[in-house]
Amino acid sequence: MIEYLQQYWPYTVTGFVFAFTIVLSAFVILYKRNERAAIAWVGLIILSPIIGSIAYFLLGINRIKRRAVRIRPHELEQQKVLDSALLDKNKLSVKLSPSDGLSAISDYNKGPTLLINSLTSNPLTQGNSIIPLVNGDAAYPEMLEAIEKAKHSICFETYIFKNDSVGKQFVKKLGNAVKRGVEVRVLIDGVGQIYSWPPIVRALNAEDIPHSRFMYSLWPWRMPYLNLRNHQKILVIDGEVGFTGGMNISAANLMEAKMDQKIRDIHFKLQGPLVVHLTEAFADDWHFTTSESLVGAKWFPVLIGKGNVIARGITSGPHESFERMRWIVAAAISEARKSLCIITPYFLPDETISAGLRLAALRGVEVDIILPEKNNMAFINWAAMAKIDELVSAGCRVWLGKPPFNHSKLLLVDNYWALFGSSNWDPRSLILNFEFNVECQGKNLVRQLSNIFESELAESRPLLLRELNNRSLFVKLRDGIARMCSPYL
Repeated sequence: MIEYLQQYWPYTVTGFVFAFTIVLSAFVILYKRNERAAIAWVGLIILSPIIGSIAYFLLGINRIKRRAVRIRPHELEQQKVLDSALLDKNKLSVKLSPSDGLSAISDYNKGPTLLINSLTSNPLTQGNSIIPLVNGDAAYPEMLEAIEKAKHSICFETYIFKNDSVGKQFVKKLGNAVKRGVEVRVLIDGVGQIYSWPPIVRALNAEDIPHSRFMYSLWPWRMPYLNLRNHQKILVIDGEVGFTGGMNISAANLMEAKMDQKIRDIHFKLQGPLVVHLTEAFADDWHFTTSESLVGAKWFPVLIGKGNVIARGITSGPHESFERMRWIVAAAISEARKSLCIITPYFLPDETISAGLRLAALRGVEVDIILPEKNNMAFINWAAMAKIDELVSAGCRVWLGKPPFNHSKLLLVDNYWALFGSSNWDPRSLILNFEFNVECQGKNLVRQLSNIFESELAESRPLLLRELNNRSLFVKLRDGIARMCSPYL
């Protein structure tokens, strides 16, 4: 037997590898919906079976099955309040007027909103207040004060929770809330938590703060989900006050901090019926991670109007049967008639979105895209530069923002519709990550966001076609190679 193995083991191993390569390639062909990605993965697996197979198991499995928990008694009570308010306008805490730009229910279905109605189960809500908070200098004090005032419950979910001066402030406030008897739940992404060492979980344990890590495991059978991350940033206090956007918890977001690698960002404070969408998103993630269901009035109180913004929360992730955020972005681009204003730190649009931007510019829409001149992830910046000349040639105006690195995510359409949240314009956010974004309409709010955009634009420089053409051959090759790696995401 030993002699047989010594003589024939190379043939046995070769046969096994060949069979495994065929099976894995067939699996990719059947379940990888993006043709380019499927071709890239099959090519890598066939040319390098061992490396390709390992890479696919770590980075190529882009779907996960999870069951959302949406049977919530609070929804019926909430709907009764809203229906009553609609029947008697005098009961609305905030009335819409023509000056708001949205004075009738029919206005709700303008632009991309009509398509989004069929893509998400969350309805549009009216009577919301949304306040932009620029950088951690404005956002963190508001968030910490809200935590300090919590009476019943706190839901807190973030991708990165640094164990630095800012992270410790949040832990201290959350710990004090636990001591006051407030129900606190903290959820951190399993991959995002490694951005800080030592991990913040040690500090959370020290304060007896209930917490968990989303899809965190070192077991081999969980490793395929290393590529699927919870990128949402959600904080809800007593089910009534919410915070969301693109900002993680880090001292780098403080412009007054003495740090070399600062990060600019925009976060948002929310009040009104919209907040229930944040709480539901957190409750679904928490149940998926811990199997604990969050129900009852302390998590889901009945909410009344607090402002004049019409909005809804939009969740997306690899558990969906379609790329929801990708479709929504494409719809918003196609509906633009006057202007498209985009801020994103990572810009790797697929051909559908890229073509949509080019067509928008060609039909006369003013398309302005602000990207960081100095990115914190050079590889993604190289990949972005590889094909951005197509946009510039079609008439899109691409701007490079000044340092510090701008991590904001914002899309404005025709000065009446806005989208903000945690999603970047890259395959990871639009396909792989669990994300939370907010669609909103409201003349005053969009004007505020337009002012923020214009302020950033005034400090940016245009990226000209001749600058892209004058790149050296080496740089063009480097950028092209980086771009070719995007299908492996």
